[in-house]
Amino acid sequence: MPKILALDTSTDACSVALDVDGEVKQDFRIIPRQHTKQLLPMVQQMLSDCGLNVSDLDAIAVGRGPGSFAGIRIATGAAQGLAFAAELPMLPTSTLAAIALRIYRDTGAEFIVTALDARMNEIYCCAYQIQNGLPVALMPETVCAPGQLQLPEESQHWTVGGSGWCYLEDMSAEVQQAVTPLEDTVYPAAAEIVTLALQDWEAGKAVPPEEALPVYLRDQVAWKKKDQQ
Repeated sequence: MPKILALDTSTDACSVALDVDGEVKQDFRIIPRQHTKQLLPMVQQMLSDCGLNVSDLDAIAVGRGPGSFAGIRIATGAAQGLAFAAELPMLPTSTLAAIALRIYRDTGAEFIVTALDARMNEIYCCAYQIQNGLPVALMPETVCAPGQLQLPEESQHWTVGGSGWCYLEDMSAEVQQAVTPLEDTVYPAAAEIVTLALQDWEAGKAVPPEEALPVYLRDQVAWKKKDQQ
């Protein structure tokens, strides 16, 4: 089994996970605006607790977005630096899929829609069906106004989670009737990212560090809108 380290700072949560021989250990913290200071010490502590060095790893996974622009860059930059130094490949992983996997693990739901607050009255979202215990996307990851969200036809009922569902009242009546929101906010976390990354590792999808790029979905649109305000 490969040894994979995973990092995520795409939201207010900051998390590090390590998969060693199929056992996943995680350090998960809600620490807004502290990611830059806390992430690498969390990595160092995780490796130390497991008696490993970065060079002992097989790959580094990272929550590649969508999410906070600054947050995604923090985790990606840290992961790339570690990977370059140790000559390791990387496994960039969807934060929306990580949320879907967490929801499945907590609820057993088969059809899931995850959404993150994209600010400016928009959401990042994607719909998934669980197959063989892992989320499979039923639509492209997208950014849209809450009222523009359309659900796939694969199901009439969806379990939903993520910070973007704070806009539920702004969504269409059809969407509101088809979804069951979770009471607590579900964050993307490194424990789920490392599970998804293992699947990509086995499928031969690891990439060199320079190819492990963040996914913003609307990087150009966001800055244009900000300039117009």
